[in-house]
Formats: sequence, structure tokens, C-alpha cells
Amino acid sequence: MTATPDLATLTGDYTVDPAHTTIGFTARHAMVTNVKGKFLDFTGTLHLDGTDPSRSTASLDITMDSIDTGSPDRDGHLKSSDFFNTGEYPTMTFRSTKAESLGGDDYRITGDLSILGTTKPLTIDLEFNGAAKDPFDNERVGFEGKAEIKRSEWGLTWNAALETGGVLVSDKIKLNFDISAIRQA
Repeated sequence: MTATPDLATLTGDYTVDPAHTTIGFTARHAMVTNVKGKFLDFTGTLHLDGTDPSRSTASLDITMDSIDTGSPDRDGHLKSSDFFNTGEYPTMTFRSTKAESLGGDDYRITGDLSILGTTKPLTIDLEFNGAAKDPFDNERVGFEGKAEIKRSEWGLTWNAALETGGVLVSDKIKLNFDISAIRQA
């Protein structure tokens, strides 16, 4: 694989590669540990403008029934009306509204995150990991990103009080993105 050093050459449309991308989250559980999870079914597109990053865009559609925390019982609870109510709200979406370069390999993308029919702004800090042509002649770009949300702002308010004080599930959720995208012809 050979690296592509010039961002201007990266301008174009890309499709997120679900086989090499992780969209994950971390939540504090019982006030003492973290539970990590991810979504297994999603689609996404990027338009990169290597000359003017502010003209770049991103879009994600995540199938909520694909949530995976490693525990079928917990996953079933997360799919229920206590949390994501996947029967009524099968998809979570993100649509970018602004992109900016922060210098070096750091970028920020802001957009609208929709969960449970509620849309709120979300800002994701991204690091550009590079670009390369893979052995199958695909031109790829990679980004790592992170953001934090308060789940209550999207109507995700279910919780249980603990005998020792505190609650079972934190309001603050950390979002993690490891994105590999393939340039479209």
C-alpha cells in the first residue's frame, strides 16, 4: 500500500466501508465500569474536498437493531422502548452541516444527529489517518473521531437508582469512529 501525501488529490466522493469501519460507544455502568458497544449495520458517504475542507460533507445511517454490546440480554433491553425503541425508530442518522480544518491532521465536523425522532447538533473531532491504495486497487482514506453526548438530550432517559447512590447508566456517552472509506469511480 502506498500513502498519498497531497490532500488535493483526495477530493472526491467516498463510501464508508463497513468491513473496515467501527462506529462505537462507551457508557459508564453502575458507576464503576464502562460498557462498550458498536453498531454492526450502517451505511455512509463522504465528500472530501482536499483543497477546501470546509466544503467536505459526511452522512451516516445506522440500523439500531444492529447494536452489539456483547450481551444479548443487554442488547435486547437497548432495542426496547426503554432506550432506542427500534420498532418505531429503526435508524439513527447523522448529516453534516459544517466541516473545518483545525490544522495538521485534525478536523472537526458538525452536523445533525437524529435519535428517537429528535435531532440535535453533534460535533465530532477527527484525525486524518492517511490515504492509500489497497491491494485490490481501491483508493482509501481513514479517519478516527470522537464525540460526547448526553443521551437525555435525545430522550434516552431510562435509568435505575443504585442502593449505593448514583444510577445504573451514565447520561454521558462517548462516541468513537474508526472510519475507512473507498473512493467512488
